Amino acid sequence: MAWNFARELERYGPDAAIPPMTLAEALAYCETVAKSHYENFTVASWFLPKRLRPSFYAVYAYCRWADDLADETGGGAESLRLLEWWRGQFLLTPRSPGERGVGLHPVMIALRETIQQFHIPHEPFLNLLTAFEQDQTVKEYETFDQLLGYCSNSANPVGQIVLHLFGVLPPSPSGGEGLRVRGYEIEALSDSICTGLQLANFWQDVARDVAIGRNYLPKEDRERFGVRDFSQATPALRELLKFQVDRTRGFFERGKPLLKMVPREFRIDLDLFIRGGEAILRAIEKQNYDVLTSRPRIGKWAKFRLLLRAARALV
Repeated sequence: MAWNFARELERYGPDAAIPPMTLAEALAYCETVAKSHYENFTVASWFLPKRLRPSFYAVYAYCRWADDLADETGGGAESLRLLEWWRGQFLLTPRSPGERGVGLHPVMIALRETIQQFHIPHEPFLNLLTAFEQDQTVKEYETFDQLLGYCSNSANPVGQIVLHLFGVLPPSPSGGEGLRVRGYEIEALSDSICTGLQLANFWQDVARDVAIGRNYLPKEDRERFGVRDFSQATPALRELLKFQVDRTRGFFERGKPLLKMVPREFRIDLDLFIRGGEAILRAIEKQNYDVLTSRPRIGKWAKFRLLLRAARALV
């Protein structure tokens, strides 16, 4: 069934009488949410261990709902109200197996199980909501450092959650200095990859973002390259995009050592994330940095080739 967020909000939103739901029903709902967005749901690839898929579905459904609450509800005060409700639902999630999920959103019932099973801290989930809230009030960034600050909430938490699902991050700061240092190193590498992915998506979607009143190209960079017009792909805009593409590629390069630090069964998925981000950058280059005339895309054959390359690299 195609995803209809207005219908889902009516069924499970703040004004709905949400009936009690079993864990199995909640997990099935999250799987439905994920599969209704199959083209975007690259997290649960063919190579992801089957035992982890329900947890990935739950995390994806949480992010999908938050994203739609931010972008599909009119924006401004109403979106902020709904995001605050979503935050409240998360914080009200029962924490012990014996507590019932009466009145809880099905995503939260499923997510509770994942958080408990993998000892995931709450901060990454709450930081994602901070980024969605920021989108309602901040429409552009003065500096690249400010944009990176936004990415630390909008993108990096996803990688941190995934690392917990992979079992490569310690569940808490305890456990000895060596374990803590390794955890910080792994998280920093993941953050670099996730920031690179977020930036690549920004440069891919300049036209769409400008159309809705957002501009993620930092003001300091626009002024440096003399970019004032977004009605056409001027030479100045192309040079600015080339600069951003080159800079973004460095984030992927700095994060690649993470591939050797995760269990082998997860490396193809991680490699696909990196290759996918790099493919977006190549697609922008192929269009001579004109992201206004048409949105740079990765075709199905290109995605299949990425999959083959990722698999061969780990044989």
